[in-house]
Amino acid sequence: MLEPAVEALGFELLGLEVVQAGRDSTLRLYIDHANGINVDNCADVSRQVSAILDVEDPITNEYNLEVSSPGLDRPLFKPEHFIKAQGEEIRLRTKLPQDGRRNFKGDLILLDGDMLTLRIDNKDVMVMLGNVEKANIIAKF
Repeated sequence: MLEPAVEALGFELLGLEVVQAGRDSTLRLYIDHANGINVDNCADVSRQVSAILDVEDPITNEYNLEVSSPGLDRPLFKPEHFIKAQGEEIRLRTKLPQDGRRNFKGDLILLDGDMLTLRIDNKDVMVMLGNVEKANIIAKF
């Protein structure tokens, strides 16, 4: 519902997340553009998206809307994001435990179909893309 509005403004909607902190909720949208993102871009998208959310009202409880650039620790939402991030070090959290853990950090080697291959401590670990709750590139300085 939001993607066409964001694209009409000339930006890519990378993804969104809902963050709960006690009683407070935040709907966070990540946008991108080939020339980068600035505060004015975020404000423009926020106004447009806010108007749509006011009309459609898909979220029943109160929330704060945030529009953000992906930043250096770029979140990975879609398969094409994982493909672009091949060779990068990433951190991911799974929805369900795998091998007794949910948090993984390693080099993203490959996305093949719906399987991610991470190299962690010189061992390849496979994670189903559908089991990824959250993933980010680890920024290198």
